[in-house]
Amino acid sequence: MTIKAKIRTIPDYPKRGIMFRDITTLIKEPVGFRLVIDQLTQRYLKGDVQFDVIVGIESRGFIIGGALSYTLGKGFVPVRKSGKLPAEKISHEYALEYGTDTIEMHRDSIEKGTRVLLVDDLLATGGTALASAALVEKLGGVVAEMAFIVNLPDVGGAKRLKEKGYTLFALTEFEGD
Repeated sequence: MTIKAKIRTIPDYPKRGIMFRDITTLIKEPVGFRLVIDQLTQRYLKGDVQFDVIVGIESRGFIIGGALSYTLGKGFVPVRKSGKLPAEKISHEYALEYGTDTIEMHRDSIEKGTRVLLVDDLLATGGTALASAALVEKLGGVVAEMAFIVNLPDVGGAKRLKEKGYTLFALTEFEGD
C-alpha cells in the first residue's frame, strides 16, 4: 500500500474546479495512518532537522502533529481558528484559495528562539502555512521545517514557501489543482 493510493480525490469540492485531496481515507486505516507517522518519525529521528516543539495547524495538522509529537517525544502546540483558544493569544489574518480566515496561538506557547516543526495535512497555496509561520515568528520562534502529507505543487504553495526561505517536506504529491 502506498500513501498516495489511499488518498481520495473529490472533484468540485469545496467549489467547482477544485480537486479536493481527502486524507481521511488514508488515516482511517491503521496501516495507512501508521505509514504516515512512521515515515515522518523516521525522517525526524535522523536529527538532520533540529526542533524543540511541533506546531500543528487546525484541524488535520492536529492528527498528524499529535501522533508525531508522541513518537518523537516533543511537545505539541495547536494553531487554531479564531475564537477557539481560551487564554491570551495572538492572531493573524490571511487569504485562502476561496476567502480569508484568521488563526491564533496562545501567546505563551512559543518562547523566543524555540525551533518549530510546522505540520499540516496538505500544502496547496501555502496561505495557512505562511500565516502559521508568521504567528511562530511573532512570538520569537524559528520555523525549522514544514511537513505535509500532500503537496500540490501546481497550486504554487511550495514555491511561495521556498521563496520566503522555508524548508518543506511532503510524503507525496498530486499534479493539478
